[in-house]
Amino acid sequence: MRTPGVQRTWRIGSRWRRSLAALCCGALPALAFPAPSWWWLAYIAVVPWLLLIRTAPTARRAALEGWFGGTGFMLAVHHWLLPNLHVFILVLAALLGALWAPWGLLVRALLGGTPRAGRCAAALVLVPSGWLLIELVRSWETLGGPWGLLGASQWQVPPALRLASIGGVWLLSLLLVAVNTALAQLIAVERARLPAVVGLLVCALAGTAAWYGAPVPRSDGTVRVAVVQPGTDGGPDGRLARSESLTRAMAGRGVRLVVWGESSLTRDPADHPRLAARLAALSRETGADLLVNVDARHAGQPGIYKSAVLVGPHGPTGQRYAKMRLVPFGEVIPFRPLLGWATRVGDAAAVDRRRGTHQVVMPVATADGLRIGPLVCFETAFPDMSRHLAADGARVLVAQSSTATFQDSWAPAQHASLAALRAAETWRPMVHATLTGVSAVYGPRGEQVGERLGTDRSAAAVYDLPLAEGTSPYTRLGDWPVYGALAALGLWGATAALRRVSRTGRARR
Repeated sequence: MRTPGVQRTWRIGSRWRRSLAALCCGALPALAFPAPSWWWLAYIAVVPWLLLIRTAPTARRAALEGWFGGTGFMLAVHHWLLPNLHVFILVLAALLGALWAPWGLLVRALLGGTPRAGRCAAALVLVPSGWLLIELVRSWETLGGPWGLLGASQWQVPPALRLASIGGVWLLSLLLVAVNTALAQLIAVERARLPAVVGLLVCALAGTAAWYGAPVPRSDGTVRVAVVQPGTDGGPDGRLARSESLTRAMAGRGVRLVVWGESSLTRDPADHPRLAARLAALSRETGADLLVNVDARHAGQPGIYKSAVLVGPHGPTGQRYAKMRLVPFGEVIPFRPLLGWATRVGDAAAVDRRRGTHQVVMPVATADGLRIGPLVCFETAFPDMSRHLAADGARVLVAQSSTATFQDSWAPAQHASLAALRAAETWRPMVHATLTGVSAVYGPRGEQVGERLGTDRSAAAVYDLPLAEGTSPYTRLGDWPVYGALAALGLWGATAALRRVSRTGRARR
């Protein structure tokens, strides 16, 4: 028999071991994203976390292990922010990780102990639905946006991209967590074997049905575009000179649109006639419109905007789009009076950028009026923005980005991978142009087109971009997997509440 002191020491040690295990289990799914890109890991990576939570001795412990696992996941997915935000990244990860605490309670309630087959079947729907609700909440721009949604790990898997055209990245996350839940049940819950096998079959059939039966975009010719990636050297003036040189080399190659990266200009050509004349001359020389990106003040407007500006043979066309969703702490500090101290411990924004008010679809005159939908950097993580552009008539999605601050991390590859998902979701090809790499182009099914420009290159590349007709189911129907998940959780909660009221009434009699 252990003495009370020994028993207490053992329990404290056990709690610490379980907490550390939760952190590690939560971090595991991050390996499914670039740069490792072990996409197959997403189908099993949540299993250890589920097995840990289901054995939590108390509900409080399950909530803590959900929280610690969520903290580990947030740290792993955003670890490349550490050199810039320093200790503040730990605060952010812990705050966002708390979103998984209710999920821990849900997992224990559905998978803990020796659940009957009915509860196991419900878990196959409710556990993924709870995960999806977390992804929805943390997709709020102020909380960091939808970076690292589990479904985004499948950006290079053609059947998954086909599913994305039906239900967006949300459907992929839902199915991935359902597979993980079924596998956890097969390992740990004997009574769950039949519903778990059925659940796995349903997920497999969904993927197969999507691959063979889902509608696909209809081909509608091609348009030749170019991406200019000047690299990191030379500062703003050197970058501009290099961009001009690379663009000039496009002359005579039939290019109709040349795309520069985010913050490619630090002066607004609409306010600087000489700069506008230089860009117009480039447009005339190449026979293409230029989509540049301005990180500067614009005459008549207060503050600094990041704007996509279209320049034609006669100068700026008047078509411009100001970035609407800003990177928390990088471009704007949420609740600055409360969190402004982040500027003292990391490279947080000293001055907040200003927001645009609406999305814009731009006609490109040199490409027979081809309509493009611009997005700026962080905005490619938001599936609703590209879906709205496609619904508004954009034939091509164009993202202008810069990840120079995170050049030697996983961030550039992760960012470029998002373009494949947005293209597949909307049936619209997407051009992802950066200052320093990774730049990439994807067709309307999410397939890679041509070469990727890595972070080690200063170059320009030409792409024959396939166009497509038709409207994808996701563009037409929207975020229906999210609504389905909310409905499932609401129904379960209402049923549980009614049962509790009924039991209370019987006890009083």
